Amino acid sequence: MTVKERLAAMAEPGYQKFTSSLLPDVKGILGVRMPKLRSMAREIALGDWRAFLGEEAESFEEIMLQGMVIGAAKADIEEILSRAAAFLPKIDNWSVCDGFCASLKITRKHRERVLSFLTPYFSSEREFDARFSAVMLLDYFITPEYIGRVLPILNGIKNEGYYARMAVAWAISICYLKFPAVTLPCLHGNSLDPFTRRMALQKILDSHRLDEAGRKEIRKLRDSLAEKGRRPT
Repeated sequence: MTVKERLAAMAEPGYQKFTSSLLPDVKGILGVRMPKLRSMAREIALGDWRAFLGEEAESFEEIMLQGMVIGAAKADIEEILSRAAAFLPKIDNWSVCDGFCASLKITRKHRERVLSFLTPYFSSEREFDARFSAVMLLDYFITPEYIGRVLPILNGIKNEGYYARMAVAWAISICYLKFPAVTLPCLHGNSLDPFTRRMALQKILDSHRLDEAGRKEIRKLRDSLAEKGRRPT
């Protein structure tokens, strides 16, 4: 049975409808659950995974699966990054982007090399390249060793695409939740565009990890920025 046939056999109409509601602009959704895709990716990675990556991906699930296979493949970091670069043009939605980032766990062993690889994407004009770079920072670089480098990079991602800006806001919110004292000046400053800063503040407030003192501080900052935005010029 081919990969396409296996995916078709695992598809669930109800899950297809649910996934389509989350990704209304994405075509070719079959309705295969993520745990099944991850299991299938690990299986493919044990075989001729390079041949699989050379096949044409037609459905949402096939594209997602190819990204997961890159993450699961046993290869050196240079080949993985080369495969990642070739895969990025296929990403046209947040789900494949974030799923691909989550699969690249090899990053933990090669952070400096991956950070170098990501550098061109921080300034990419392509929305999902920029989102990829921000989510990779979120997933692997919000650590004591990297927080001082991550914040300036996030501040410098100026892609105007909605999903890119939401990823930056999401990453900054996690920076604050993990390292509030270091991140607060970023939220007070003017380097973030108003939308991204507002979304970052809202994501922080939505977190259950925020203590009451922090909640009061962030709410006060959000309200002061809102008031400033309403003042006539």
